[in-house]
Amino acid sequence: MVSQPDFCWNVSKFTTSSQEDRTDDSDYVKKIYGGYFGVFLRMLEEEGETWDMFRVSNGEFPEDEKVGEYDGFVITGSCNDAHGNDLWIRKLLNLLKKLNGMKKKVLGICFGHQILGRALGGKIGRASSGWDIGITNIYLQPSKTFSSLKMPASLSIIECHRDEVWELPPKAEVIAWSNKTGIEMFRYGDHFMGIQGHPEYTKDILLHLIDRLLHRDFIEESLAEEAKSKLEANQPDKEAWKKLCIGFLKGRL
Repeated sequence: MVSQPDFCWNVSKFTTSSQEDRTDDSDYVKKIYGGYFGVFLRMLEEEGETWDMFRVSNGEFPEDEKVGEYDGFVITGSCNDAHGNDLWIRKLLNLLKKLNGMKKKVLGICFGHQILGRALGGKIGRASSGWDIGITNIYLQPSKTFSSLKMPASLSIIECHRDEVWELPPKAEVIAWSNKTGIEMFRYGDHFMGIQGHPEYTKDILLHLIDRLLHRDFIEESLAEEAKSKLEANQPDKEAWKKLCIGFLKGRL
């Protein structure tokens, strides 16, 4: 679960697919970052690229005949449930199955991570351990995904979710885990990768999101205060995540 919209992106031409509603772009994120689309562009965009955004939860999808024009797709976080069965979610699942057949690069973040797992035949749902909000240390499995980047054995990442991937199909590779979540990252072939955490988030974005979740009664005040207190002593490895996400999406790993 996340605080942005649902997007689909296009890299030389990339597209982002966003699916937020109840934590749609806040005034703060709009003012500082130009909305959540701007947050992702800060992490992923490079010179000479074109990026498009589709709010798939509002029924916005790339036209079928234009899907092939995109070099890559990013499915962002959302406060919607990836295990739901709304019409737009079923349509997104069908699109992901099509992209899988086309071997298009797709990066899934939080909700995107979960919906990718579901599209591949995995099982997703509420996390038995409840909400994970804060900065989490995740452990990287030996994988070709990390070898060319000389990644350390673990990385810190901002998390904000209460759903998770329970089980993946046999051909999917679990490439990272944490003490709270068994599938923090996975890869399927060379074209699909999911990340449960938020490599795009900054600490200020999470602090504002915690307040919004509390105000809308999604979390208890005790959890909000605990999450805020733990933020002070830790930092996410943002540059390492940026390098990893760009490397995967643009075929450099």
